[in-house]
Amino acid sequence: MDNVRLFLWAAFLALAWLVYTTWTTEHAPPLEPAPSTTASQPAEQRDDAQTLPSLDAPPTTPQPTTTTTEVPPQPVQLVRVHTDVLDAWIDLHGGDLVRVDLPTYPVTKNDPAHVVRLLDYEPDMRWVFQTGLRGTETGAEPDHVATFRSASPSYQLMAGENQLVVTLDWAGDDSLKAQKVYTFRRGEYAVELELKATSSSAWRGAPYVQMTRLYHPVARSSFFRVNVDSYSFRGPVLFDGNEYKKLKFDDLAKMPITQTEMGGWFAAIQHHFLAAAVPPLDDSVRYTASTRGEDFVLSALGSLRTVDAAMPLDYRITLFVGPKLQDQLAAAGPKLERAVDYGATLGWIARPLFWLLSTVERYVGNWGWAIVIVTFMIKLAFYRLTAASGRSMAKMRRVQPKMKAIQERYKDDRQAQSQAMLELYKKEKVNPAAGCVPVLIQMPFFFAFYWVLVESVEMRQAPFMLWISDLSSRDPYFVLPLLMGVAMFFQTRLQPPPPDPTQARVMQIMPIVFTGFFLLFPSGLSLYYLTNTVLGMLQQWRINQIVARESSPN
Repeated sequence: MDNVRLFLWAAFLALAWLVYTTWTTEHAPPLEPAPSTTASQPAEQRDDAQTLPSLDAPPTTPQPTTTTTEVPPQPVQLVRVHTDVLDAWIDLHGGDLVRVDLPTYPVTKNDPAHVVRLLDYEPDMRWVFQTGLRGTETGAEPDHVATFRSASPSYQLMAGENQLVVTLDWAGDDSLKAQKVYTFRRGEYAVELELKATSSSAWRGAPYVQMTRLYHPVARSSFFRVNVDSYSFRGPVLFDGNEYKKLKFDDLAKMPITQTEMGGWFAAIQHHFLAAAVPPLDDSVRYTASTRGEDFVLSALGSLRTVDAAMPLDYRITLFVGPKLQDQLAAAGPKLERAVDYGATLGWIARPLFWLLSTVERYVGNWGWAIVIVTFMIKLAFYRLTAASGRSMAKMRRVQPKMKAIQERYKDDRQAQSQAMLELYKKEKVNPAAGCVPVLIQMPFFFAFYWVLVESVEMRQAPFMLWISDLSSRDPYFVLPLLMGVAMFFQTRLQPPPPDPTQARVMQIMPIVFTGFFLLFPSGLSLYYLTNTVLGMLQQWRINQIVARESSPN
């Protein structure tokens, strides 16, 4: 096997993969609709559930009388809730979360007043939760179009308090009474919603949670204008208790999905942020995913139940609206941390790498230095493997004059040239393939670390030092990619030159090609690859010295 040719193929495959994942937003394959699963639901519930009316279209939310976001909307319809990490609006027409700002996450680092907004009732940014109870019979019910009452127009989590409870009351029927109780906790983006109901006479219905969002395709990056959000999937996702699925809008428009599961959840994700709904784990829930005009709609309808004075309803749903902080996601729902989209193939590598990276960061207090240290640790873990590769390259470099002599001697007889090369490899105890196997083994770790740096919200706007103020964005002055290109150039000089002139030219331009692509990548990835290249260069230089001393006559 030609060592250099295999290395070049590996390098080109790595480039192709990185370019594809960087420039393609919807990297998941088309999803076939999942069949409806009803085995876990009693027959009586299945039959009755089918008689429940389908969820209505989203109501028109009353708009504030003012045109700026600085002045709070009229408190007659909207209730504002402040915590240390959330600034939320609840619409009394429906009693649902219709706007959430994240005061600790500015859109851009230079403008802290302009913060990330996840939910919104504005028509051009529509993204709201809709919750309630849906009855089997016609009549008034506490659904997402009913009017609720609040004891206060605003709520504030005060200093020293760890949780804030907001209770909304509905009394649209003489017999049926209902409440929506929101519990906000300090430092948490998970909001607990309790759907409570009691009735003086038997009432049959089912609780539900629904999300409606206007679909916005992600603007692709260009060389002069990089959209970091285009690196990852944006849209609806569904976890059915076993499998995590990314749902394409066009696929849902052609074929909606309906399935009944236990222990699942749905969410809308966008790079570093998401809004998710997690029904109770012990309830058999009918999940649907579809489109409605330009919206995608995700819903979870709980099992049918009877509510009366002896058996009141207390149905708890977890709503998560915030950044993809893996510890909080894991605590909010089963496998909810899977919404941090490291990919189905390499997630099993990426998640331990993130754990290692975050552990190191807790000690050093800087994500940039954590990247450098973890890169060194990965290099150390593969030291013996890469040392074997380096020794093979060093030996190939040492026998290079003999290889060129064989090529000159048998330049018109390729068969004889190959035979002479094999004899030379056997005599000098050189294995050309030994240099490429370690590279191929390390590639999954490189790809996994790429996704860790791109997807982890902890990298967002995280500074390193000097001019690097955001590890999730490209280097503004392209210093790291250029240094990486220089390091790659010197690294190739330490390796044996390819005997084939075409391969030699490819090896010469490889640092330039890699530099060009890394100009667009996040600076955290450039920092990782620069560190990895420098360490590899130093290791190869040291190995070349050792092999040279071993082969020199005493």
